[in-house]
Amino acid sequence: MSTPQSRYRRYLENLTPETLGSIGEFVAEDVRFKDPFNDVRGIAHMTLVFRHMFDNVDDIRFTVDYMATDGDMCLMTWRFEGVLRGEAWCFDGASAVTFDRTGLVIEHIDHWDAARDFYERLPVIGRLLVWFRRRLAAR
Repeated sequence: MSTPQSRYRRYLENLTPETLGSIGEFVAEDVRFKDPFNDVRGIAHMTLVFRHMFDNVDDIRFTVDYMATDGDMCLMTWRFEGVLRGEAWCFDGASAVTFDRTGLVIEHIDHWDAARDFYERLPVIGRLLVWFRRRLAAR
């Protein structure tokens, strides 16, 4: 028997611009989606976030490495891979996903290191952030 958590996992792992239209089968109308760049509420806004991702990142691959469920809460660790501005882009993260009684997602919060995995890739500020990270690291 397939659970709402496993169905949502498969949806995310197979998400494409073409399947984005069926997001309403998995998330509640007033869903909250949060990541390091966005904190939005509602299917329309969550769809815009994902559409923006597809418009700016090529060859996206999202793979869930581990999933644990406790009641209505699901925790996933994952790997995101794609091509950003012609260069390979890959990072690991985790999501805390809450489901309602009908099995729809009411909250999806992504956690990943935007400084290391995004900002450090930028030409000028990236070098500065790398320098700061190295200075602050325990030796």
